[in-house]
Amino acid sequence: MKLHVPIGLRWSDLDAYGHVNNAAMLRLLEEARIQAFWVNDDAEEAVGGTTAVLDGRPGADTLTLIARQEIEYLAQIPYLRQPLDVQLWLGRLGGASLEVCYEVWSPLGMEPRTLYSRAATTIVLVDAATQRPRRISDHERAAWTPYVDEPVQFAKRG
Repeated sequence: MKLHVPIGLRWSDLDAYGHVNNAAMLRLLEEARIQAFWVNDDAEEAVGGTTAVLDGRPGADTLTLIARQEIEYLAQIPYLRQPLDVQLWLGRLGGASLEVCYEVWSPLGMEPRTLYSRAATTIVLVDAATQRPRRISDHERAAWTPYVDEPVQFAKRG
């Protein structure tokens, strides 16, 4: 099962070539990840509903640190007024880490559908007090397990 997170583009996401800059892509993925997995004070805005179980606010007990990111660009993303359809799932749910997988698609309803990029982010959950990795809780595991599927398959490197 995948989460569908609508992410709007900002004019400043474009570069001199008129398409979304590679650095802006990291921000788009971050925004989708936060909407899907972080607790939001406005429960109606939580995309995943039950998947939004991490507290990312200042002073939270858990830090979410990025251990690795990989992006494969498949097509240039032009400026679009409709939000991109960022699809998320978990490629791996480990002891203290998880791999968030993404596919960035053209807006829903836009034809032809275009897959712009694939990506994966490895996140380590860290106890804020001890600064040591902490295990994924039973509550988090229960919320995320329905979204575990095959990890992103990147093109082979030669």
